[in-house]
Amino acid sequence: MALTPGTRAPAFSLPATDGREISLDGLRGRKVVLYFYPKDDTSGCTLEAQAFQSLRGEFEAADTEIVGVSPDSLKSHDKFRAKHGLEFPLASDETKAMLEAYGVWVEKSMYGRRYMGVERTTVLIDREGRIARIWNKVKVPGHAEEVLAAARAL
Repeated sequence: MALTPGTRAPAFSLPATDGREISLDGLRGRKVVLYFYPKDDTSGCTLEAQAFQSLRGEFEAADTEIVGVSPDSLKSHDKFRAKHGLEFPLASDETKAMLEAYGVWVEKSMYGRRYMGVERTTVLIDREGRIARIWNKVKVPGHAEEVLAAARAL
């Protein structure tokens, strides 16, 4: 089932960096940016994380929590955060249950080879836990700024 704005965001509870457990219920009352990315420390994912990090203060001022989600392990997330000075949590979905619930675990193709992976997607969730906006097949340049503008308008 494809997610659409106005529908309730699928519930989740995932282990995250800093020993946290992140859940949709735990974030209720704040706006949330869930950005799904394929792999820690790859070029596009690093640029995307750095873009969100550079605007972190502005997202906080807009009462919006940023959470990065990928199938990488917590150990990988910890290294990625430390290497790039990321101050927002990264959640680990090694089972891919949440990635599937949000429709971002998809068949991809590169050089004619088919494989399963994360489609770079961002979901903005409102204070009541409803989907406000979805960005599919994200192109990194300018994306964090566009998400911030949408969060401010929410």
